[in-house]
Amino acid sequence: MGNVDRRGEPAAPASGVVPSAVRTAAAWSWRLLVIAGAAALVLLVMVRMRLLVFPLVVALLLAAGLQPSVARLRHWGVSRGLSAALVFVGGLAVVVGVFTLLATLLTRDFSTITANVQGGLSEIRRWLATGPLHVDDAQVATLLDQAKRSLAAHRGTLATGAIQTATVAGELIAGALLSLFATFFFLYDGRGIWTWVVRLLPRSTEDRAVAAGERAWVTLVSYVRGQVIIAAVDAIGVTVVLLALRVPLAAPLGIIVFIGAFVPIVGALLSGSVAVLVALVAHGVLTAVLVLAAILAVQQIESHVLQPLIMGKLVRLHPLAVVLAVTGGALLAGISGAVIAVPTVATINAVVVYLVRGVDVEDEPHPLVYPDPGGRHPPEPPEAAAGDPAVGETKLGDHRLHPPVGPGV
Repeated sequence: MGNVDRRGEPAAPASGVVPSAVRTAAAWSWRLLVIAGAAALVLLVMVRMRLLVFPLVVALLLAAGLQPSVARLRHWGVSRGLSAALVFVGGLAVVVGVFTLLATLLTRDFSTITANVQGGLSEIRRWLATGPLHVDDAQVATLLDQAKRSLAAHRGTLATGAIQTATVAGELIAGALLSLFATFFFLYDGRGIWTWVVRLLPRSTEDRAVAAGERAWVTLVSYVRGQVIIAAVDAIGVTVVLLALRVPLAAPLGIIVFIGAFVPIVGALLSGSVAVLVALVAHGVLTAVLVLAAILAVQQIESHVLQPLIMGKLVRLHPLAVVLAVTGGALLAGISGAVIAVPTVATINAVVVYLVRGVDVEDEPHPLVYPDPGGRHPPEPPEAAAGDPAVGETKLGDHRLHPPVGPGV
C-alpha cells in the first residue's frame, strides 16, 4: 500500500508535486512557443517570396479600391466582364495620367532647378573660400581630383551596384505586371477565387471561413478608402504651402507626398523632405525651414487627428499599433513591408475578432475609448438578448458586407 494522509486518502509524493500555477504557465508557454514558431515561419516564407507576395497584396489593395465601382456598374446592369474591364482600364489610365503629368511638370521646371542648383554650388564654393574654413580654388580642385580617383578605383564596385540596380528595376517591372494581371482577375472573378480557396478547407469550417473573409474584405476596402483620404489631405496641405512660398515644382512635389503618404505616419514626412531640399535650393534656408515646419505640422495633424478619426474609426486600429506595424514591416521587408504592414494587421485583426468573439470589428469598443467602469462587457444587441441564433453569423443581405475580392457575381 502507498502512503496515505490523515484522512485515509492517497498522498501525492512530495517530489512530484507541481503547483497549479506552474502547470498553467508551462501549458501557456509551450503553446505560445508553437504559435510564435508558426508565425515566424510564415513571416520567413513571406519575406523569401516577397517578389510574389508583395505584388499580390498590392493587387488586393488596388482591387479593394476599385471593387465598389465594379459593384456599382453591375448594379446598373453592366456585364461582369465589361464592368471589370472598364474599371480596370479607367484606373490604369488615371495612374498613367498622373505619372505623365508628374514627368511633364518635372521636365518643364527642370531647367529652373538646375540653375538654382548651380547657383547654390557657387554660393557654397564662395563660402568655403571666404568663410572660416578658407578653402581656396586649388584645394577644391584637389578634392575633386581625389574624388575622381576614388571613383576610378571603385569602378568594379560601381558596376556591381549598377547591375544590382538593374536587377531591382527588372523585379519591379515584373511585380508591377503581376499586380496588374492579378488586379483584373480579382475584379473579374474574385468570388470564384475565394470560393475555390474556401473549398480547400474542411467542410465544417467553410461557413466561418466565408464570414471571416467578408469581414476581412470590408476592412481592406475601408482601409484603402481612409488612406486615400489621408493622403489627399497631406498632399493638398503641402501643395498649398509650397504655392504660397513660391517654391518651384509645387504640384509634382504634392503628387510625391500623396504617393508617400500610403506609408502611414512616416511616409508624408519622408516624401516631404524632397520638398524641403527643393525649397533650400530655390529660395534659401528660411524658405526651407518654413516648408519643414509646414510638413511637420501636416504630419502631426495626420498622426493625432486624421489617423485616430479616420483609420481608428474605419479599421479599429490604435495609432500605436499602426506605428509598430509600419516599423516591423520596414524591418522585415523594407519599404514594401512598410506599405503592406498596416492593411495586413488590420485585416488579421478583423478576422481574429470575428473568429474568437463572433462579432464584427466595428462592434468592438473603440481602441481610444475606455470601457464603461460599471460593467465588464458592452450591452448585447436586441437579437442576442432574444436568443436569435443568427447573431454572429454571416448576414449576406447586409449592404455593408461586400463579397470578398470581387463584385459578387
